[in-house]
Amino acid sequence: MKISQLYVLIALATCGQALAADLPLTPWAPKLNAEAVAFLPGSTDRLAAGLRDGLQWLDSTGAERARLPGSFSSLDSRAAGAQVLVASLDNNRQQALLVSLDPSTNTFGTPLYLPARDYPVNGLCLYRDGAANLFVFLVGEEGKGEQWLVGNAATLLSEPQRVRGVPLPPSAQFCQVDDATNQLLVNEQNVGWWAYPAHPEAEAKRTPVALFDNPKREAGAMALVPGGVVALDPKTARLHLFQHTGERWVEHASLTLPGLKEPEQLAINGQHVLVRDDDTGRLYQGTLNWQAKPVTAEALLPEVAAVRQTDPVGRQGDAADDPAIWIHPEQPHKSRVLGTNKKQGLLAYDLDGKLLQELAVGRLNNVDVRPNFKLGQQTVDLAVASNRDRNSLSLFSIDRQSGELREAGEVPTPLKEIYGICLFQPDSGELYAIANGKDGTFLQYRLSAPDGHARGELVRRFKVDSQPEGCVADDQRQRLFLGEEDVGVWAVDARADQPATLTSVIKVGPQLHADVEGLALYQSTAHDYLVISSQGNDSYLVLDAEPPFASHGAFRVGLNAAAAIDGASQTDGLEVTALNLGGPWGKGLLVVQDGRKRMPEQTQNFKFVPWAEVTRALKLP
Repeated sequence: MKISQLYVLIALATCGQALAADLPLTPWAPKLNAEAVAFLPGSTDRLAAGLRDGLQWLDSTGAERARLPGSFSSLDSRAAGAQVLVASLDNNRQQALLVSLDPSTNTFGTPLYLPARDYPVNGLCLYRDGAANLFVFLVGEEGKGEQWLVGNAATLLSEPQRVRGVPLPPSAQFCQVDDATNQLLVNEQNVGWWAYPAHPEAEAKRTPVALFDNPKREAGAMALVPGGVVALDPKTARLHLFQHTGERWVEHASLTLPGLKEPEQLAINGQHVLVRDDDTGRLYQGTLNWQAKPVTAEALLPEVAAVRQTDPVGRQGDAADDPAIWIHPEQPHKSRVLGTNKKQGLLAYDLDGKLLQELAVGRLNNVDVRPNFKLGQQTVDLAVASNRDRNSLSLFSIDRQSGELREAGEVPTPLKEIYGICLFQPDSGELYAIANGKDGTFLQYRLSAPDGHARGELVRRFKVDSQPEGCVADDQRQRLFLGEEDVGVWAVDARADQPATLTSVIKVGPQLHADVEGLALYQSTAHDYLVISSQGNDSYLVLDAEPPFASHGAFRVGLNAAAAIDGASQTDGLEVTALNLGGPWGKGLLVVQDGRKRMPEQTQNFKFVPWAEVTRALKLP
């Protein structure tokens, strides 16, 4: 029997008015006993997973081309160079696996198994991100879901790495990932279909694709098509075609599956449709032509990877916030990274991320460092942090030989809710602390300690219209950069005796996404850059540090599979130095706070990125 073709013309102007029609089906491979079916990427060949017949590669007529013996269920695949990577569930071992298929030799490779889980796995799907990292999502009972890193490009890891848990609906069985839009689609049997962000650094949230409150409906398997997803309702034996339009999913058409009593599995490749009827165990095929408006994918930003990370902070929740880099005056490789824990105090790490000191002095938010401060008769380096417990400035001396920190006093402020802090040290050697509050007020203090006791003289006050936080001073040019979280970045004269006239550096918009958080200066003999944490899209923007503050683009911190270090996201504070600290830090070091610690999931920490990687990613001069 000749396969009929169905042309479903989708007029986007009639959003919300789904077209209905029948999808003629014909039997395919009637002797094949398969629990799950899928198409090979870019081919009309098929994959089948069976309880007795193993994993099979079949051509479009149903003739077998390769087989991996065993008992399998659930299927997904991705192209990997000249090979195909196939994911499935091994029923005998009750484990997910990934195996390569070589079309040139008609052979399956050696399976790579994920560790056995402590919950039943109902289904799985693959995801490849913009950096070519390959992941497997596991869909388990009682809402348990997980994301595992299994490879990069065409290479599989020797050991899969668990990235994060994903809270899923309790009755989920099926999932699919749209690599282009980084969306994980999951069913909730008696409710509908949901979309989740698939990127490992994304926030764990969901948006509805289609929901219903009707016992005569059921949310089943899904298959991706250009511009949307086809979802199967087993109870009504109907396919529903959804398009992602703006912030919403809209149903544009539905297709009945005549003659099928219990359709369960679904696979689509181009115009080719495969569906399995659980009532008879038979497979059917049809032809679909859905003309949908392509969805514009978000432009990919270049990624860099951290090569070190700190020990996780000792408090749960939103704790780690802002780093600073102390430079050892004689032995740069002994430099330290300071970090605030806004539920605990000040932390000090070596350049490998090992925790060296922990000063439990209260809820510190931001921290900055400058050298050569006169503390009585001593010359020390000084760290200053904003203390939210007492709305004050907490001062810490740093021994210039050992790097050891000690409490060195406190400067009270009249701020109602102190927030950010940065230091300014002009050529005259004086040291100023610029603190801000959540109401937009900035206070500039001249710090001194002639008798060994810290003092702060208020020398200037100014204000922005809304909540600020990050700031950084360019000591050489006597310029202060400050961030207004929902507005952008401003420049102002840092000198206390000058008017605080704000000049716009960059506004929140296409490049900079609110909240504007950490600010840092990379200053070398060749180039000076302003680095900004664009928290709203988990990126970092690099501008010239001089007018007209030209942009060099943005980058993200992605995962480092070889070092088992996850990426960074939801970054608050950051710091950078251009000095050669040795090892990977020959061109300087960038430190960013990581608001979502993955792989494994732990409390927040700080990531260390070689500046050379940023130079490469953005092609900086």
